[in-house]
Amino acid sequence: MTPLLTRVVQRLRAAPLGSLRRQLLRWLLIPLALLVVLNSVSVYHNALDAADQAYDRSLLASTRALAERVSIKDGKVVAEVPYVALDSFETDTLGRIFYKVSGIDGETVSGYDDLPPVPANVPRSEAYPALVRFYHADYNGEPVRIAALLQPVYDDSMRGIALIQVGETLDARRGLSRKILVDTLVRQAVMVLAVATLVWFAVRLVLRPLMRLKIEVENRALDDLSDVDPALVHKEVRPLVAALNGTMSRMQNLIASQRRFIADASHQLRTPLTVLKTQAEMALRTDDHAAMRDIVKAIAATTDSTVHLANRLLTLARIEHGAEAQGSGAVSLTGIVRQVGLDLAPVAVQRNIDLSLDAEGEATITGQARMLREMVSNLVDNALRYTPDGGRVALRVADEGNAVVLEVQDSGCGIADAEREKVFTPFYRSPASFELNPAGTGLGLAIVRDIARLHHAVVTLADAAPGPGLKVSVRFERVVA
Repeated sequence: MTPLLTRVVQRLRAAPLGSLRRQLLRWLLIPLALLVVLNSVSVYHNALDAADQAYDRSLLASTRALAERVSIKDGKVVAEVPYVALDSFETDTLGRIFYKVSGIDGETVSGYDDLPPVPANVPRSEAYPALVRFYHADYNGEPVRIAALLQPVYDDSMRGIALIQVGETLDARRGLSRKILVDTLVRQAVMVLAVATLVWFAVRLVLRPLMRLKIEVENRALDDLSDVDPALVHKEVRPLVAALNGTMSRMQNLIASQRRFIADASHQLRTPLTVLKTQAEMALRTDDHAAMRDIVKAIAATTDSTVHLANRLLTLARIEHGAEAQGSGAVSLTGIVRQVGLDLAPVAVQRNIDLSLDAEGEATITGQARMLREMVSNLVDNALRYTPDGGRVALRVADEGNAVVLEVQDSGCGIADAEREKVFTPFYRSPASFELNPAGTGLGLAIVRDIARLHHAVVTLADAAPGPGLKVSVRFERVVA
């Protein structure tokens, strides 16, 4: 591709998109106009060639008629041209005609002595069997076309070649050329106008389904996100309609998720806020300092629980509403697990829980460090919350080559088989966990599964081994390029 063409293509790509109808008309009519111009030039030149051949044939006929009157008499070349013929040669209705007859030795026998000679580089015409040459020259300030015919002459005393030249001015040819040009341009202009009209109506007709689609979308209610009928448009536009329907479906899911989140959040926050209000009213009514202190402690505990719930609600909302689109990169899962373990170690020490980490090397995956840290924090926090004092929580990170596996195993109450799928539902809590931790939110495992799905990982629940408890496994598959 030439640099000029490359620049043109780049400029067209960078230009803002305007009217589709105008672009279609422009890309159809401009090349058509260029082709018409090229065709007009070709037709014009072909017509001129045909006219030249016709006039050259007439010129050759005149030359042959004159050559038939050339003969040898008394040892000289003579041309017996009657006065009527001379008069027709000298004056013609379409232009002026000149002739010259030269003898064997080049002497002028008859006609115009100063008629331009035959140039040395003019080839013989292959279009006719006669020994004729055609050439252009200037005579008396006018351009002329001359036919030069070599005519054998002989008698008993001598023989040789006479040269007969007949020339004509180009007035007739130019008049015919102008007529051909005008006729060609008029026909081509009429054709372009007719084609442009047909193309305009055709483009308007073809784009009518798109206008129907536009009207269909514009007239919809704000809450109408139902699918658009692909039959409204052409087959080539149906993938666009399918993508539009897919976008509407995702918007429906997003709106439903937002409504569900708002309803769940309202329901879950209503209880602790009501408790806080009740505790504050009790504090206002009491004058006992000891009772006041107990109420303030209860308020602090309720506030901590509410803050914990709010943080998890915000985390769940962030995951569900597009947090996966930002911040992906190579992350050391081992480093994240180690840091979370160190952060929660004081809780384990306070409750005499054996918190351990088993990891070999730095297992690296592709993901978002903040989201992965949230997932690991939820797993370890849940394990510590539901493990009795003096129990154990074991963390393990294993790099299996084609996958990285994170395991969190505790010695708590575990989760029954029938409850293991339900506990991933937001705000759902199994009876056993509710007894051990009434202040729980029921969001921990839901957040874990959502973050795992963002990273194309799989979460499974199993019994701890050995002994009672729960083992949560998160498997991150590595995609082989």
